[in-house]
Amino acid sequence: MSNENKKFNAVLDQDPKTIELLRNRLFLLTGKDRVLMTMYLDDGHNFRQLSQLTGCNESSISRKIRLLSSRLLNCEYITCLKNRSKFTATELTIAKYYFLLGLPMKKIAVKMQLSYYSVRKTIKRINNILNNLNHNTTRNSKQWQHTPSQKVLTGN
Repeated sequence: MSNENKKFNAVLDQDPKTIELLRNRLFLLTGKDRVLMTMYLDDGHNFRQLSQLTGCNESSISRKIRLLSSRLLNCEYITCLKNRSKFTATELTIAKYYFLLGLPMKKIAVKMQLSYYSVRKTIKRINNILNNLNHNTTRNSKQWQHTPSQKVLTGN
């Protein structure tokens, strides 16, 4: 097993909160990705065992699990879901393909029978909304942390 694989396994072994978060978000994945992550997280298979079961190279399995884990831990798609009222169904689907599944814009366009331009424009709109949400969240938390106590003035 390479040092990178050991390093990634060590992170998962040492951080039960990360493992639990990944397990809780497995429902977002579909098909082979969900099965692979379930076998890794819940069944305890290592990269070598998974490579033998799937017929893929061990380094490919490692890379796939690392990518899936980082996408599941990334908050962009989760933020979209939490703020679904700000997005159309098409935008949420594009967000899932782009942020969670990591599909390139061209493949999203083909899959959804949209133009590349409209997918790019939609992703840009989603990113703008996410940036505004993050900016507002950061600004509000800073206001709560740094607001000096106010004195009430009473006058005659």
